[in-house]
Amino acid sequence: MTYLRSGIFLAPFHSLDESPIMALERDMELLQHLDRLNYHEAWVGEHHSGGFEIIASPELFIASAAERTKHIRLGTGVVSLPYHNPFILADRMVQLDYQTRGRAMMGVGPGSLVHDAKKQGIVPANQRRMMNESLDVIIDLMKGETITRKTDWFDLQDARLQLPPYTRPRMEMAVAAARSPAGALAAGRHGIGMLSIGGTTHESMTHHAGNWDLYAEQCKLHGHVPDRKNWRLVTMMHIAETREKAQANVKHGLDNYCDYYRDVATFPLVPADVTDRLGYMLNSGMVCIGTPDDAIAFIERLLKGTGGFGVIMELAQNWADWEQTKRHYELMARYVHPHFQGTREWRNDSYEFARVHHEDFISQSHAAIKAEIDRLAEQRRLAGE
Repeated sequence: MTYLRSGIFLAPFHSLDESPIMALERDMELLQHLDRLNYHEAWVGEHHSGGFEIIASPELFIASAAERTKHIRLGTGVVSLPYHNPFILADRMVQLDYQTRGRAMMGVGPGSLVHDAKKQGIVPANQRRMMNESLDVIIDLMKGETITRKTDWFDLQDARLQLPPYTRPRMEMAVAAARSPAGALAAGRHGIGMLSIGGTTHESMTHHAGNWDLYAEQCKLHGHVPDRKNWRLVTMMHIAETREKAQANVKHGLDNYCDYYRDVATFPLVPADVTDRLGYMLNSGMVCIGTPDDAIAFIERLLKGTGGFGVIMELAQNWADWEQTKRHYELMARYVHPHFQGTREWRNDSYEFARVHHEDFISQSHAAIKAEIDRLAEQRRLAGE
């Protein structure tokens, strides 16, 4: 069985009626909680408008989170390349690589919110082209190359990083891949990872499998070896002790989340005329809201539908209240992740071996104890003679 790593994708999503200070602090507490639960990684998003996704600089957030955590790896999920000069961004990410002692990862994309781009005078139709231009530069800079390159949005003259990457040959990188093929093409061209964030409906799974084929094709074309362990798939989940409890939990924030996607984000998750949003999401295969066993079956479906990937990424959606959200992650870590990481099999084998031989072992133990008692009795008898 392939070892499946665990992670989250933290946009984040926060209701408009709560304190942004408390919301950001809770995001930080979440990463600390996941660190204790042995989640492998967390990816933090970049957004600048819309009011719901309120982390503007994933690098700043990661730098702070790295000081409060011990083990979890932390990635930009994603930094929007058209919004930044590639030389300055590469320099900042190398600094983050040093500050985290190699726990930082760099996820990149073109930027998902049109209003973010518009506010900077960026034409949305140019974003994927700009992403590729920037990524080409960043990859070369992290190789230690000196770059002189001019486009319609940046002008680099003898640009060279002053520090080599802390992680050699460079920090782990990935490209967001959703509906457009641009992400798969860019990731494959450079032989870096792919972050699939386009949902997990039955239709989406077909799309993801097609993106993997495109990625693998590009890898081979450019001399790279495609490896499914570098593929991350983002999905939406909430589990509890029972299905009824899980469904009751998500009523806390599901409507706010769906409203945001309907009103502000790139595309609605649920059609406007659907009144039973939860039922629609469950029936479409978009989400898993149930028990740990349901989560295992759900992830098995995703693995089968894609042919396999390396990391299951849960979208941190804040559907449930804080206590039930933490409980969800605890249940995932205790009962779901071990199923995909092979951490229970040896224990089960050991238990089964001891069970099967229990009577024999007990009889041997009793015989050993009796022999010791008899030996002591004999010593006393001889001493009394």
